[in-house]
Amino acid sequence: MIELRNVSKTFTLHNQDSTVIEVVNDVSFTVGRGECVALTGASGAGKSTLMRMIYGNYLTQAGEIRIGDLNLVQAKPREIIALRREVLGYVSQFLRVVPRVPTQDVVAEPLRAVGVSAEDAQARAQDLLTRLNIPERLWSLSPTTFSGGEQQRVNIARGFAHAYPAMLLDEPTASLDAANREVVLSLIEDAKARGAAIIGIFHDEAARARVCDREIDVGRFTPGLAA
Repeated sequence: MIELRNVSKTFTLHNQDSTVIEVVNDVSFTVGRGECVALTGASGAGKSTLMRMIYGNYLTQAGEIRIGDLNLVQAKPREIIALRREVLGYVSQFLRVVPRVPTQDVVAEPLRAVGVSAEDAQARAQDLLTRLNIPERLWSLSPTTFSGGEQQRVNIARGFAHAYPAMLLDEPTASLDAANREVVLSLIEDAKARGAAIIGIFHDEAARARVCDREIDVGRFTPGLAA
Protein backbone atom coordinates (compact mmCIF):
# COMPACT_ATOMS: atom_id res chain seq x y z
CA MET A 1 0.00 0.00 0.00
CA ILE A 2 2.89 2.37 0.86
CA GLU A 3 6.20 1.91 -0.93
CA LEU A 4 9.42 3.92 -0.89
CA ARG A 5 12.11 3.15 -3.47
CA ASN A 6 15.59 4.69 -3.20
CA VAL A 7 14.28 7.94 -1.72
CA SER A 8 16.75 10.73 -0.96
CA LYS A 9 16.31 14.26 0.39
CA THR A 10 18.63 17.25 0.75
CA PHE A 11 18.13 20.81 1.98
CA THR A 12 20.07 23.76 0.60
CA LEU A 13 20.86 26.49 3.15
CA HIS A 14 20.85 29.55 0.91
CA ASN A 15 21.68 31.90 3.78
CA GLN A 16 24.77 29.83 4.63
CA ASP A 17 26.75 29.83 1.39
CA SER A 18 24.23 27.42 -0.21
CA THR A 19 25.44 24.59 1.98
CA VAL A 20 23.73 21.31 1.04
CA ILE A 21 22.57 19.08 3.90
CA GLU A 22 21.83 15.44 3.16
CA VAL A 23 18.87 14.40 5.32
CA VAL A 24 18.18 10.84 4.15
CA ASN A 25 19.71 8.78 1.38
CA ASP A 26 18.47 5.72 -0.51
CA VAL A 27 15.47 4.87 1.71
CA SER A 28 13.52 1.81 0.59
CA PHE A 29 10.74 -0.04 2.40
CA THR A 30 7.10 -1.08 2.02
CA VAL A 31 4.12 -1.11 4.37
CA GLY A 32 1.33 -3.56 3.62
CA ARG A 33 -2.36 -3.39 4.39
CA GLY A 34 -3.09 -3.99 8.06
CA GLU A 35 0.51 -3.29 9.04
CA CYS A 36 1.88 -0.59 11.35
CA VAL A 37 5.54 0.35 10.95
CA ALA A 38 7.40 2.61 13.39
CA LEU A 39 10.06 5.05 12.26
CA THR A 40 12.80 5.14 14.88
CA GLY A 41 16.15 6.84 15.26
CA ALA A 42 17.89 9.61 17.15
CA SER A 43 16.69 13.20 17.06
CA GLY A 44 17.73 14.67 13.74
CA ALA A 45 17.76 11.33 11.94
CA GLY A 46 15.09 12.50 9.51
CA LYS A 47 11.93 10.80 10.81
CA SER A 48 9.67 13.85 10.55
CA THR A 49 11.19 14.86 7.21
CA LEU A 50 10.47 11.40 5.85
CA MET A 51 6.86 11.60 7.04
CA ARG A 52 6.43 14.98 5.33
CA MET A 53 7.84 13.53 2.12
CA ILE A 54 5.35 10.65 2.25
CA TYR A 55 2.54 13.16 2.75
CA GLY A 56 3.75 15.24 -0.17
CA ASN A 57 4.81 18.33 1.78
CA TYR A 58 8.48 17.91 0.81
CA LEU A 59 9.79 16.98 -2.61
CA THR A 60 12.38 14.25 -3.01
CA GLN A 61 15.71 14.61 -4.78
CA ALA A 62 15.56 11.00 -6.00
CA GLY A 63 13.44 7.87 -5.81
CA GLU A 64 9.74 7.05 -5.73
CA ILE A 65 7.05 7.23 -3.07
CA ARG A 66 3.94 5.26 -3.98
CA ILE A 67 0.64 5.27 -2.10
CA GLY A 68 -1.41 2.64 -3.84
CA ASP A 69 -1.00 3.32 -7.55
CA LEU A 70 0.04 6.97 -7.20
CA ASN A 71 3.69 8.02 -7.34
CA LEU A 72 3.82 11.22 -5.25
CA VAL A 73 7.12 12.27 -6.80
CA GLN A 74 5.44 12.73 -10.19
CA ALA A 75 1.92 13.52 -9.00
CA LYS A 76 0.09 16.71 -9.90
CA PRO A 77 -1.15 18.96 -7.06
CA ARG A 78 -4.78 17.97 -7.68
CA GLU A 79 -3.81 14.29 -7.41
CA ILE A 80 -2.09 14.90 -4.06
CA ILE A 81 -5.13 16.81 -2.79
CA ALA A 82 -7.40 13.92 -3.81
CA LEU A 83 -5.03 11.42 -2.18
CA ARG A 84 -5.13 13.31 1.13
CA ARG A 85 -8.91 13.60 0.97
CA GLU A 86 -9.65 9.95 0.20
CA VAL A 87 -6.64 7.71 0.87
CA LEU A 88 -3.90 9.14 3.10
CA GLY A 89 -4.66 10.47 6.56
CA TYR A 90 -2.13 12.38 8.67
CA VAL A 91 -2.40 12.86 12.43
CA SER A 92 0.20 15.50 13.27
CA GLN A 93 1.10 16.74 16.73
CA PHE A 94 -0.68 20.05 16.24
CA LEU A 95 -4.25 21.01 15.39
CA ARG A 96 -4.55 23.48 12.52
CA VAL A 97 -8.13 24.54 11.78
CA VAL A 98 -10.10 27.60 10.70
CA PRO A 99 -11.02 29.68 13.79
CA ARG A 100 -14.66 29.80 14.91
CA VAL A 101 -15.58 26.46 13.31
CA PRO A 102 -17.31 24.25 15.93
CA THR A 103 -15.34 21.25 17.15
CA GLN A 104 -17.99 18.79 15.97
CA ASP A 105 -17.74 20.21 12.44
CA VAL A 106 -13.94 20.10 12.55
CA VAL A 107 -14.04 16.36 13.27
CA ALA A 108 -16.82 15.67 10.76
CA GLU A 109 -15.21 17.62 7.89
CA PRO A 110 -13.04 14.77 6.47
CA LEU A 111 -16.18 12.65 6.12
CA ARG A 112 -18.18 15.44 4.49
CA ALA A 113 -15.30 15.88 2.02
CA VAL A 114 -15.75 12.31 0.75
CA GLY A 115 -19.52 12.58 0.41
CA VAL A 116 -20.77 11.22 3.75
CA SER A 117 -24.12 12.68 4.76
CA ALA A 118 -24.16 15.43 7.37
CA GLU A 119 -26.13 13.22 9.75
CA ASP A 120 -23.73 10.28 9.52
CA ALA A 121 -20.65 12.51 9.68
CA GLN A 122 -21.94 14.25 12.80
CA ALA A 123 -22.76 10.91 14.43
CA ARG A 124 -19.23 9.65 13.79
CA ALA A 125 -17.77 12.90 15.14
CA GLN A 126 -19.88 12.65 18.28
CA ASP A 127 -18.80 9.07 18.86
CA LEU A 128 -15.10 9.91 18.56
CA LEU A 129 -15.34 13.01 20.73
CA THR A 130 -17.14 10.98 23.38
CA ARG A 131 -14.55 8.19 23.24
CA LEU A 132 -11.75 10.74 23.56
CA ASN A 133 -13.42 12.40 26.56
CA ILE A 134 -14.14 15.80 25.02
CA PRO A 135 -17.13 17.13 27.02
CA GLU A 136 -20.30 17.63 24.99
CA ARG A 137 -20.56 21.24 26.19
CA LEU A 138 -17.41 21.97 24.13
CA TRP A 139 -18.58 20.45 20.85
CA SER A 140 -20.20 23.68 19.64
CA LEU A 141 -17.11 25.75 20.43
CA SER A 142 -14.00 26.25 18.33
CA PRO A 143 -11.14 23.95 19.41
CA THR A 144 -8.75 26.89 19.01
CA THR A 145 -9.87 27.93 22.51
CA PHE A 146 -9.10 24.54 24.07
CA SER A 147 -6.14 23.38 26.15
CA GLY A 148 -3.24 21.68 24.40
CA GLY A 149 -4.38 18.22 25.49
CA GLU A 150 -7.94 18.83 24.31
CA GLN A 151 -6.70 20.11 20.95
CA GLN A 152 -4.56 16.99 20.56
CA ARG A 153 -7.58 14.76 21.16
CA VAL A 154 -9.70 16.73 18.68
CA ASN A 155 -6.88 16.34 16.17
CA ILE A 156 -6.87 12.57 16.73
CA ALA A 157 -10.66 12.39 16.37
CA ARG A 158 -10.47 14.29 13.08
CA GLY A 159 -7.64 12.05 11.85
CA PHE A 160 -9.56 8.85 12.54
CA ALA A 161 -13.00 10.06 11.38
CA HIS A 162 -12.59 8.78 7.82
CA ALA A 163 -11.47 5.18 7.25
CA TYR A 164 -8.30 6.10 5.36
CA PRO A 165 -6.60 3.14 3.62
CA ALA A 166 -3.21 4.59 4.66
CA MET A 167 -2.27 6.72 7.68
CA LEU A 168 0.69 8.68 9.03
CA LEU A 169 0.82 9.17 12.80
CA ASP A 170 3.22 11.64 14.42
CA GLU A 171 3.43 10.98 18.17
CA PRO A 172 -0.29 10.18 18.57
CA THR A 173 -0.03 9.27 22.28
CA ALA A 174 2.31 12.07 23.37
CA SER A 175 1.23 13.81 26.59
CA LEU A 176 -2.03 11.84 26.91
CA ASP A 177 -3.27 10.46 30.20
CA ALA A 178 -3.68 6.71 30.59
CA ALA A 179 -7.38 6.62 29.66
CA ASN A 180 -7.03 8.65 26.46
CA ARG A 181 -3.82 6.85 25.53
CA GLU A 182 -5.77 3.59 25.65
CA VAL A 183 -8.46 5.03 23.38
CA VAL A 184 -5.88 6.10 20.80
CA LEU A 185 -4.16 2.72 20.82
CA SER A 186 -7.54 1.06 20.33
CA LEU A 187 -8.25 3.35 17.37
CA ILE A 188 -4.93 2.33 15.82
CA GLU A 189 -5.72 -1.35 16.37
CA ASP A 190 -9.15 -0.86 14.79
CA ALA A 191 -7.56 0.82 11.76
CA LYS A 192 -5.12 -2.06 11.37
CA ALA A 193 -7.95 -4.57 11.64
CA ARG A 194 -9.81 -2.94 8.74
CA GLY A 195 -6.64 -3.07 6.64
CA ALA A 196 -5.07 0.37 6.94
CA ALA A 197 -1.34 0.67 6.23
CA ILE A 198 0.18 2.84 8.97
CA ILE A 199 3.52 4.58 9.46
CA GLY A 200 4.12 6.21 12.82
CA ILE A 201 6.61 7.96 15.06
CA PHE A 202 6.20 6.68 18.62
CA HIS A 203 8.55 7.81 21.38
CA ASP A 204 6.24 5.91 23.75
CA GLU A 205 8.05 2.56 23.70
CA ALA A 206 5.16 0.62 25.25
CA ALA A 207 2.74 2.00 22.65
CA ARG A 208 5.18 1.17 19.87
CA ALA A 209 5.57 -2.38 21.11
CA ARG A 210 1.80 -2.83 21.29
CA VAL A 211 0.66 -1.56 17.90
CA CYS A 212 3.71 -1.73 15.62
CA ASP A 213 4.61 -4.85 13.66
CA ARG A 214 8.18 -3.77 13.00
CA GLU A 215 10.55 -0.81 13.19
CA ILE A 216 12.65 1.00 10.62
CA ASP A 217 15.71 2.81 11.97
CA VAL A 218 15.85 5.96 9.85
CA GLY A 219 19.39 6.56 11.12
CA ARG A 220 20.53 3.78 8.77
CA PHE A 221 19.70 6.12 5.88
CA THR A 222 21.07 9.31 7.43
CA PRO A 223 24.50 10.41 6.18
CA GLY A 224 26.83 10.77 9.15
CA LEU A 225 24.59 8.70 11.46
CA ALA A 226 24.52 5.35 9.68
CA ALA A 227 26.78 2.71 11.18
